[in-house]
Amino acid sequence: MMTAFFLFLTPMHRHFKKIWIITMVLAVFAQPVRAEKIILEYWDKWAGLDGPAMENAVKGFNASQDRIEVRYTAISQIDVKLMLAIAGRHPPDIAGLFTSRLYPYIDNNALLPLDVLAEKAGIKKEDYLPIIWDMCHYRGHLWALPTTPLDEALCWNKRLFREAGLDPNKAPRTIAEFEEYNEKISKPNPDGKSYKIFGHLPSRPWWHSQWGFWFGGRLWDGESRITATDEGNRLALEWIASYPKRFGLHQILAFTEGGSNAGTSTATIDPFLQERVAMEMCGPWIADSILKYASKQFELGVAPFPTLTGQGPPVTAVESDIITIPVGSKHVREAFEFICYVNQQKVMEKLCSEHCQFSPLSKVSDAFWKNHPNPYIRTFYDLASSPGAQPLPQTTVWYEYDKEFNQAIQEVWALRLAPDVALKQVQERIQPKLDQRVDRWKNLQGKLDKIWTEEENNP
Repeated sequence: MMTAFFLFLTPMHRHFKKIWIITMVLAVFAQPVRAEKIILEYWDKWAGLDGPAMENAVKGFNASQDRIEVRYTAISQIDVKLMLAIAGRHPPDIAGLFTSRLYPYIDNNALLPLDVLAEKAGIKKEDYLPIIWDMCHYRGHLWALPTTPLDEALCWNKRLFREAGLDPNKAPRTIAEFEEYNEKISKPNPDGKSYKIFGHLPSRPWWHSQWGFWFGGRLWDGESRITATDEGNRLALEWIASYPKRFGLHQILAFTEGGSNAGTSTATIDPFLQERVAMEMCGPWIADSILKYASKQFELGVAPFPTLTGQGPPVTAVESDIITIPVGSKHVREAFEFICYVNQQKVMEKLCSEHCQFSPLSKVSDAFWKNHPNPYIRTFYDLASSPGAQPLPQTTVWYEYDKEFNQAIQEVWALRLAPDVALKQVQERIQPKLDQRVDRWKNLQGKLDKIWTEEENNP
């Protein structure tokens, strides 16, 4: 019917038909052509329960504009896989690391400096906690911006304190007082072969190499020498060795048999969450672990971990998740735009709250403190702000150093080596490796400084 109708159109009608068709075609071509979105590949280590928080941040960024799309991928063993991808010239545009793994990447010219981009974006030191900002700097340049930081504090079970006749709201301030609490809480089983409850076990956390911080120790001189044999580290290992001597190594092993000795606070077999250990060094995430894995009656207390003398500012060890831009990123400016988005106060606070961590920013909203899942989150934040807060060594040998130190502590814990002997071995094994890296850096410094300056000026 319609075909027959057009066949009998008058010449004037056919003329209008041509005009209509031409007009419609011109209208179509006159529409602005929308450019394709820039795709950014983002690799990070977060998966499982932690993954959705960053995925939500990515979704928020993608919805906030229509030029860029970030695609998030959780990567296991990201330290290894990222370096291989950069070496193979197929890196992601954005990568997430820990600060402790940042420095080998820099010395291998695998990351881009961010100083110029940060300056243009108005990002400055005053926006962050000083220790967090400093950890993102190395060799005179800014290499990353933080996401979720972490530190450690003394966490205790108020019910077990109360049952031992201790004030449930009073934390010990010195190591000696801490051990008095430990003795009062620890209860052996009637057969004497194990314990029903321990006040504390220093083998629980995974950050063994850092115990010296609370005894006045240090891990390196800040430049070219490790200080494994520092007196504070020796005192820390003497303290650790006192446990198997006092309580019995076999009795402690029987207590932990079938449990996790790796110290992960999210494991349901953690004796602290089972209320079998009263005191533990923990990060802010412990509150989330208690909600997920402990009884509803669990009563948590948090305070700075005791120091040897109880004098001076509170002590903690600080690390942070960070976002970086690998060498070979195809969209550097757009990648940094996403990093800036994550570092906005509102976005950062949501991410840190969902990860049960404190914010790395110097400005924190009242709503963050009020709504955070950890009621003691301000304690962890204040610890990170303390002059006694300690970063991990900014050295390319930290991975090897940490591994050797942990092995030394295992030998001391098993009463196979004296603390001074174990620490001397660490010093002798790691210092030559650091010397090699320092010499290599001296040979590369001029060349890399030139490359980094060019990359800063032409991001």
